[in-house]
Amino acid sequence: KLDVLQTLTHTNNPEIIQEIIELFDNDDIEIRGEVFSTLFLNKNNILEQLIYGLKNESKNIRAYVTLVLANRNEKESIQEIIKLTNDSSGLVRTCAYGALGHLQTKEGTKELHEGIFDSNIEAVKSAAYALSRIGDKISQKEIEELHRLDNLGFEKILKFFN
Repeated sequence: KLDVLQTLTHTNNPEIIQEIIELFDNDDIEIRGEVFSTLFLNKNNILEQLIYGLKNESKNIRAYVTLVLANRNEKESIQEIIKLTNDSSGLVRTCAYGALGHLQTKEGTKELHEGIFDSNIEAVKSAAYALSRIGDKISQKEIEELHRLDNLGFEKILKFFN
């Protein structure tokens, strides 16, 4: 599978792209990494297939496709990524917040602020870091929430806001 994936960075065949995306659900981290590279390095316009992947039943596929879109700087996908900030999966929300920060967009700022109060601690970190990347200020209530979580990672993030 790894050798085949490495040869598919130039394909624009929608069926093949969808089969590649489905491999994000593979248990083997090497395969998932190669899937990421294959999609990231693909210079064709595969935006439609990637956005379709955001609606997949698998949380792994939704999460990793979000990261591919961000790393490809696909700003046209921002509205679809914003929708994932309300996903049932903490992994997907974490990736969505991170993608919004990576894309350095002011769109989704409201969702990023809501992410500070997410039930998933990794999602909270991702939302806070994204807010710092886009240069948005956080409220005293948000600062208190980050302090309340009392996690070393938050102290580093809080420094971005000082």
